Amino acid sequence: MQSNDARTLLRCAVPTALAGVVAVAVSGVLAGGKGAIGAAVGTAVAGGVMALGLYVLQRTAKSFPHLFQAMGLVLYVTQFLISAVVLAVFRDTSLFNTRAFAFALLAAVLVWTAAQTRAYLKAKILYVEPESSEAKKSAPAGSPS
Repeated sequence: MQSNDARTLLRCAVPTALAGVVAVAVSGVLAGGKGAIGAAVGTAVAGGVMALGLYVLQRTAKSFPHLFQAMGLVLYVTQFLISAVVLAVFRDTSLFNTRAFAFALLAAVLVWTAAQTRAYLKAKILYVEPESSEAKKSAPAGSPS
């Protein structure tokens, strides 16, 4: 993982974890221990799905840069479907409060998405390879390159 990828992951994971802590505290007060457990599980599921998606997107960008945009769209749909499947699987569970789980998952996904958007906007990543100084010196005057 390159340093800018790790930086993006950190800039997304930290706000999501903080939102998870808030969700656990609020759910613990409003719904008791099962609410806190539900919020913690929801935050962990959302963070895991989003982190895996970021990893896949970064790998695709390096291996197949021409597929980056299409892969991003496919990835976001896949993340949504995985989240929907997880919500459906735990719909009737008695292990934790399902409302706290669902709201924490939604909040974590929204925070992650906002943080990822901000991280990409703040990143200073070159999208054009700069011309080296040796190439400028060796090219004859008036050449198109």
